[in-house]
Amino acid sequence: MRIVFMGTPEFAVPSLEILLKNNYPVVSVVTAPDSPKGRGLKIEESPVKRSALEHSLPILQPRNLNDPSFVSAIRSLHPDLIVVVAFRILPPEVYSLASRGAFNLHASLLPKYRGAAPIHWAIIRGETETGVTTFFLQPTVDTGSVILQARVKIGPDETAGELHDKLAEVGAEIVLQTVRLIEQNKAQARAQEGEVSLAPKIQKADCRVDWRKPAGAVHNFVRGLSPVPGAWTTLRGAFIRVFRTLPTGQGFGDRAEPGVIVRADGSELIVATGEGSISLLEVQQESRRRMSAAEFLRGGRLREGEKFE
Repeated sequence: MRIVFMGTPEFAVPSLEILLKNNYPVVSVVTAPDSPKGRGLKIEESPVKRSALEHSLPILQPRNLNDPSFVSAIRSLHPDLIVVVAFRILPPEVYSLASRGAFNLHASLLPKYRGAAPIHWAIIRGETETGVTTFFLQPTVDTGSVILQARVKIGPDETAGELHDKLAEVGAEIVLQTVRLIEQNKAQARAQEGEVSLAPKIQKADCRVDWRKPAGAVHNFVRGLSPVPGAWTTLRGAFIRVFRTLPTGQGFGDRAEPGVIVRADGSELIVATGEGSISLLEVQQESRRRMSAAEFLRGGRLREGEKFE
């Protein structure tokens, strides 16, 4: 079965590699064009491209998925199946070229968390369970018929980065199972059922901590954005990212407004929230490395009564 694999970030790499490990013929890999990254704007290849190069696979890097030359290139490959993992929205002119269909791996239990950031939003909203779904592509994004799903528990302190890595591995297994079902003509797709929720792309402005929320909600917000794009706040006018927190179970009533530091002692940096308080465990000042609360306290000379905004 001739497979065209489409993906770009690290999340997609385990899915590509499990297909190769199981001797499926990936006739081409489609990924994003090389792009400048970091402060030096050094041109970098995508994680999927690096994996493809390691395996000496043919690579396509279209800028425009509707470009007739790209559509023609896919047609010339005569794909039986197109496998999509963390890629752009494919036009029907492309995904309809596969004789056995095209499916996508999505990092949620669809129809929950349709959109670009399902892992982040599941944690931000306090979910205790999520998962992965494979589904056949159709013109409306993330609405196709479900092939397989796998459920995954979310730990109370698990970050988006940790959950991302777990789902990438579970997802790879589901991709392999899905390909096998399609190959054997045993795939029994079903319509999505249940409550629809959305997981839109997260912008920097969306990542500011709202200290007026309860401690549990602030904790979920921080871990749902950790390590990237990273929750942020300001102190003394300086930009600070927050990566790890822990609700304390302590309240301070009217003694402290949300965002006020109520304890800055040794290794403890505790901040009042709209309900309860939260301990900051790991932070990063602008242009500095990530550090523990103890390191931050030693370098910042923080005082109780100062306020995060």
